[in-house]
Amino acid sequence: MTDIPDGFAATDEQNELRRTVRAFFEQKSPEHEVRRIMETPDGYDRAVWHQMADQLGLQGLAIPEEFGGSGFGYPELGVVLEEAGRTLLPGPFFGSVVLAGTTLLCCGDDGAKSRYLPGIATGETIAALALTEQSGRWSSEDVQTSARQDGARWTLNGSKTFVLDGHLADLLLVVARTDSGISLFAVDDTERLTRRMLSTLDQTRRQARIDFADTPAELIGAEGRAWPALSHALDTAAACLALEQVGGAQRCLEIAVDYAKTRHQFGRPIGSFQAIRHKCADLMLEIECARGAAQYAVHTAALRMAELPAAASLAKAYCSDVYTKAAAANIQIHGGIGFTWEHPAHMYFKRAKSSEHLLGDAAYHRGLLADRVGI
Repeated sequence: MTDIPDGFAATDEQNELRRTVRAFFEQKSPEHEVRRIMETPDGYDRAVWHQMADQLGLQGLAIPEEFGGSGFGYPELGVVLEEAGRTLLPGPFFGSVVLAGTTLLCCGDDGAKSRYLPGIATGETIAALALTEQSGRWSSEDVQTSARQDGARWTLNGSKTFVLDGHLADLLLVVARTDSGISLFAVDDTERLTRRMLSTLDQTRRQARIDFADTPAELIGAEGRAWPALSHALDTAAACLALEQVGGAQRCLEIAVDYAKTRHQFGRPIGSFQAIRHKCADLMLEIECARGAAQYAVHTAALRMAELPAAASLAKAYCSDVYTKAAAANIQIHGGIGFTWEHPAHMYFKRAKSSEHLLGDAAYHRGLLADRVGI
């Protein structure tokens, strides 16, 4: 792979951003708040969402200034996502900012960018990417939703499922099939469709089924030519999600180590036992490797390097495995209490499993990686 420039190392500004964001998330998204929000209909705190935009500018961090953002990049957005993963931040940040925002940035339609990105950057618009259907696969072959043109008007028919934040999105970016191929459409008239929230394993990240029946839509970009841009956006989102997974895995290790230092058996901390020590040491090594893979993938996205597809699939596959392993080990080290609803360990395990399948599981990305490197 191509050498990464010096910018791969964290800058002073990025370190300061991490400190600021961590303090904010620890204050606004502690365990008891996450549990409270999990029980609400929307699944996020509107006041915190607007504070993220107004006080910290997080939603517009990676959006260019010409489209209402701050003009930073994916490394800075990755810092935010890693910290969000540590606290299991509930809400539409990943779905709206990363998935939908990146799709718009990659679409090549400046008119659509000017129309929709400023609202995403300010947090006024919650956007969602509606791509997956009944199979749950993130591939063009599985897109059956159709779009039909009648004069200057487009309408959509079909169903999308597993749509992140689809139950409350103001803007839907819908991937549909036309006579010319895979195309991207914007739907901002959400009265002309049907939504149903799905029951999900991870209550901190809501999903919905959306049914379209002659729903008016606006074509974004060129008809039939959306998939290359969508593929690039999905690779970028996978790299970002890998960093979020690293943040969750790191927090699982911290919780496990803290418990191992204070829980005593046979008159000594359980962390002094070889089995526990080695388990934590192995996890630390794997998490650091995962962090390196995820950071590399995010930097290839920021620099639009040719290695992005392979780097993103590698990072997503490896970070999915590491997060699930760390979350399971956290439960195991805690013993019986780790299996209870009162302990946060199960919340991280559920997030780990849901993130594993989001954008394709580890097996899916290993297959993609093999194809992309020519194996």
